[in-house]
Amino acid sequence: MRLPRELAKDVWYEVCTGINISEPLFPMEWTAALFCRVLVETKGRFRFEMRGFKIEGCTFSFYIKPEDGFKLPKIMQWLKQTFSVRFNFRTGRTGHVWGDRYWSEILAGEPPEWAKEVDWDAVEAEANKPIPAGMTYKLSWGSPRQAGLGSETPFSPQFTFSSVFPPG
Repeated sequence: MRLPRELAKDVWYEVCTGINISEPLFPMEWTAALFCRVLVETKGRFRFEMRGFKIEGCTFSFYIKPEDGFKLPKIMQWLKQTFSVRFNFRTGRTGHVWGDRYWSEILAGEPPEWAKEVDWDAVEAEANKPIPAGMTYKLSWGSPRQAGLGSETPFSPQFTFSSVFPPG
Protein backbone atom coordinates (compact mmCIF):
# COMPACT_ATOMS: atom_id res chain seq x y z
CA MET A 1 0.00 0.00 0.00
CA ARG A 2 1.39 3.37 -0.95
CA LEU A 3 1.57 6.28 1.47
CA PRO A 4 -0.66 9.29 0.86
CA ARG A 5 1.07 12.25 -0.76
CA GLU A 6 1.94 15.09 1.61
CA LEU A 7 0.26 18.30 0.42
CA ALA A 8 0.12 21.80 1.94
CA LYS A 9 -0.70 25.40 1.03
CA ASP A 10 1.91 28.02 0.10
CA VAL A 11 4.85 25.62 -0.14
CA TRP A 12 7.44 24.69 -2.74
CA TYR A 13 7.63 21.05 -3.83
CA GLU A 14 10.60 19.25 -5.32
CA VAL A 15 9.22 16.91 -8.00
CA CYS A 16 10.86 14.20 -10.09
CA THR A 17 9.48 11.53 -12.42
CA GLY A 18 10.75 9.25 -15.16
CA ILE A 19 9.81 7.32 -18.28
CA ASN A 20 8.75 3.67 -18.01
CA ILE A 21 11.67 1.19 -17.99
CA SER A 22 14.05 4.18 -18.20
CA GLU A 23 13.54 4.37 -21.97
CA PRO A 24 15.45 7.46 -23.20
CA LEU A 25 12.58 9.22 -25.01
CA PHE A 26 13.55 12.85 -24.43
CA PRO A 27 16.70 12.72 -26.59
CA MET A 28 14.52 11.87 -29.61
CA GLU A 29 14.24 14.80 -31.99
CA TRP A 30 10.63 15.69 -31.29
CA THR A 31 9.76 14.33 -27.82
CA ALA A 32 11.40 17.13 -25.83
CA ALA A 33 9.60 19.70 -28.00
CA LEU A 34 6.32 17.86 -27.47
CA PHE A 35 6.93 17.86 -23.72
CA CYS A 36 7.67 21.61 -23.80
CA ARG A 37 4.40 22.21 -25.67
CA VAL A 38 2.46 20.26 -23.06
CA LEU A 39 4.29 22.08 -20.25
CA VAL A 40 3.34 25.47 -21.75
CA GLU A 41 -0.30 24.30 -21.98
CA THR A 42 -0.14 23.12 -18.37
CA LYS A 43 1.04 26.58 -17.33
CA GLY A 44 -1.97 28.04 -19.17
CA ARG A 45 -4.41 25.74 -17.35
CA PHE A 46 -3.01 25.95 -13.82
CA ARG A 47 -1.38 28.70 -11.78
CA PHE A 48 2.05 27.86 -10.43
CA GLU A 49 5.64 29.03 -10.20
CA MET A 50 8.39 26.71 -11.44
CA ARG A 51 12.15 26.74 -10.88
CA GLY A 52 15.05 24.41 -11.55
CA PHE A 53 13.23 22.69 -14.46
CA LYS A 54 15.21 20.04 -16.31
CA ILE A 55 14.38 17.34 -18.84
CA GLU A 56 17.05 14.92 -19.94
CA GLY A 57 17.19 11.33 -21.16
CA CYS A 58 14.33 9.58 -19.40
CA THR A 59 13.53 11.96 -16.51
CA PHE A 60 12.37 15.42 -15.64
CA SER A 61 12.63 17.27 -12.35
CA PHE A 62 11.78 20.73 -11.02
CA TYR A 63 10.62 22.82 -8.09
CA ILE A 64 6.99 23.93 -8.21
CA LYS A 65 4.77 26.14 -6.08
CA PRO A 66 1.12 25.78 -7.10
CA GLU A 67 -1.15 28.73 -6.33
CA ASP A 68 -3.14 26.19 -4.30
CA GLY A 69 -0.67 23.60 -2.98
CA PHE A 70 -3.34 20.94 -2.99
CA LYS A 71 -3.51 21.11 -6.81
CA LEU A 72 -0.09 19.47 -7.31
CA PRO A 73 -1.69 16.07 -8.12
CA LYS A 74 -4.03 17.69 -10.68
CA ILE A 75 -1.13 19.53 -12.34
CA MET A 76 1.01 16.41 -12.55
CA GLN A 77 -1.89 14.24 -13.72
CA TRP A 78 -2.73 16.63 -16.55
CA LEU A 79 0.92 17.10 -17.59
CA LYS A 80 1.83 13.42 -17.63
CA GLN A 81 -1.45 12.16 -19.08
CA THR A 82 -1.58 14.74 -21.88
CA PHE A 83 2.04 14.02 -22.86
CA SER A 84 1.35 10.25 -22.81
CA VAL A 85 -1.74 10.49 -25.02
CA ARG A 86 0.00 12.70 -27.57
CA PHE A 87 3.21 10.66 -27.54
CA ASN A 88 1.32 7.37 -27.98
CA PHE A 89 -0.81 8.84 -30.79
CA ARG A 90 2.23 10.08 -32.67
CA THR A 91 4.20 6.84 -32.28
CA GLY A 92 1.29 4.42 -32.70
CA ARG A 93 2.09 2.94 -29.30
CA THR A 94 -0.29 2.04 -26.49
CA GLY A 95 0.15 1.66 -22.76
CA HIS A 96 2.25 3.36 -20.14
CA VAL A 97 4.77 6.06 -20.95
CA TRP A 98 5.64 7.03 -17.37
CA GLY A 99 7.26 4.60 -14.96
CA ASP A 100 5.84 4.99 -11.49
CA ARG A 101 4.12 7.76 -9.58
CA TYR A 102 6.01 11.02 -9.52
CA TRP A 103 8.11 11.65 -6.44
CA SER A 104 7.48 14.85 -4.50
CA GLU A 105 8.69 16.39 -1.28
CA ILE A 106 7.73 19.62 0.46
CA LEU A 107 10.69 21.98 0.81
CA ALA A 108 11.40 23.73 4.08
CA GLY A 109 11.46 27.24 2.61
CA GLU A 110 12.51 28.40 -0.85
CA PRO A 111 14.31 26.38 -3.55
CA PRO A 112 18.12 26.81 -3.62
CA GLU A 113 19.46 30.05 -5.11
CA TRP A 114 20.88 28.26 -8.15
CA ALA A 115 17.40 27.03 -9.18
CA LYS A 116 16.51 29.62 -11.80
CA GLU A 117 12.97 30.77 -12.63
CA VAL A 118 11.77 29.09 -15.82
CA ASP A 119 11.89 31.38 -18.85
CA TRP A 120 8.48 30.54 -20.32
CA ASP A 121 9.11 32.51 -23.49
CA ALA A 122 12.19 30.39 -24.16
CA VAL A 123 10.32 27.14 -23.41
CA GLU A 124 7.52 28.18 -25.78
CA ALA A 125 10.00 29.21 -28.48
CA GLU A 126 11.75 25.85 -28.23
CA ALA A 127 8.44 23.98 -28.24
CA ASN A 128 7.43 25.63 -31.51
CA LYS A 129 10.80 25.38 -33.23
CA PRO A 130 11.69 22.51 -35.57
CA ILE A 131 14.38 20.40 -33.95
CA PRO A 132 17.36 19.62 -36.20
CA ALA A 133 18.73 16.07 -36.21
CA GLY A 134 22.22 15.08 -35.13
CA MET A 135 22.71 17.24 -32.03
CA THR A 136 22.25 16.53 -28.31
CA TYR A 137 19.19 17.74 -26.42
CA LYS A 138 19.45 19.21 -22.95
CA LEU A 139 17.21 21.85 -21.42
CA SER A 140 17.67 23.12 -17.86
CA TRP A 141 17.25 26.02 -15.50
CA GLY A 142 19.33 24.57 -12.66
CA SER A 143 18.16 21.09 -11.74
CA PRO A 144 18.11 19.48 -8.30
CA ARG A 145 18.99 16.08 -9.78
CA GLN A 146 22.29 16.33 -11.66
CA ALA A 147 24.04 12.99 -12.07
CA GLY A 148 27.38 13.09 -10.32
CA LEU A 149 27.11 16.77 -9.41
CA GLY A 150 26.32 18.42 -6.10
CA SER A 151 22.85 19.83 -5.60
CA GLU A 152 24.23 23.36 -5.50
CA THR A 153 25.83 23.27 -8.96
CA PRO A 154 24.65 26.32 -10.94
CA PHE A 155 23.15 25.81 -14.38
CA SER A 156 22.12 28.30 -17.00
CA PRO A 157 19.55 27.71 -19.73
CA GLN A 158 20.87 25.51 -22.52
CA PHE A 159 19.20 24.46 -25.71
CA THR A 160 20.99 21.79 -27.65
CA PHE A 161 19.23 19.05 -29.56
CA SER A 162 19.76 15.44 -30.49
CA SER A 163 18.60 12.26 -32.06
CA VAL A 164 20.31 9.61 -29.96
CA PHE A 165 18.16 6.66 -31.00
CA PRO A 166 19.74 4.31 -33.54
CA PRO A 167 18.15 4.38 -37.00
CA GLY A 168 15.37 1.91 -37.75
